[in-house]
Amino acid sequence: MASQALAKLTRTGNAKTAKKIERFIASYVKAAHAEGGIVMGLSGGLDSAVVAALCARALGKSRVLALILPSISTPSEDVEDAMTYAKTLDIKHLTLDIEPIVERYMKFLPRSDSKIALGNLTARIRMSVLYYYAYIGKRLVAGTSDKSEVSIGYFTKFGDGGADMIPIAGLYKTQVRELGRYLKVPDAILEKKSSPRLWAGHAAEDEIGMSYEILDPILYMLIDRRKTTKETAAALAQPLVRVKGVQKMIANSAHKRAGPAAPKL
Repeated sequence: MASQALAKLTRTGNAKTAKKIERFIASYVKAAHAEGGIVMGLSGGLDSAVVAALCARALGKSRVLALILPSISTPSEDVEDAMTYAKTLDIKHLTLDIEPIVERYMKFLPRSDSKIALGNLTARIRMSVLYYYAYIGKRLVAGTSDKSEVSIGYFTKFGDGGADMIPIAGLYKTQVRELGRYLKVPDAILEKKSSPRLWAGHAAEDEIGMSYEILDPILYMLIDRRKTTKETAAALAQPLVRVKGVQKMIANSAHKRAGPAAPKL
């Protein structure tokens, strides 16, 4: 039921959704007096491709700067896909290998066995580079996280989760993919498995523990329909333990969606 409702909303609302997001982007940039438009990271994946297309439509291709920021864990095909897509959109783009920056950091930091620690550092370096280019070009930073990732905290705090605006944060991953089809994002990007590429072989669905086709309807029921875990499990014919696991991810990542905490004095 929830899966069908989510699919119907996606199929019938792509044009309307695109226009709404484009108006949001244009008005936000105008209000901020960001004369240069926006800068964003273009990874070669689905979410960033959709954001790039929406920003180009909203602001014009001359006011979008896409930075392709590979590290040692970035597959060459991702870089090639990102460069090809930037050329297709005819937006300004620049490729900068950030691995020397990461290695420079690690000359002064203690080595850790945690691949997550290094991965998060890499994500935060990328965001630092984006904000540098934002400042020197009078731009805003457009984030590329979707509602699935934001809801369960699947992003690096002050890394890919740091941005001035996140145009697709109201769309679940499966909806972003359908919007990508509407925007004519190439199949090679549309069908690519989602991955932050923070380490070799990094795959989002493996780390999350389920596919987005399973996750998104659960999130839709819990967040949009405000159903209980038992109601959600019954409606979707999913194990209650899986639904409770998603609810736990939502609860445990609440701090990542909030601003820095401060006491009331």
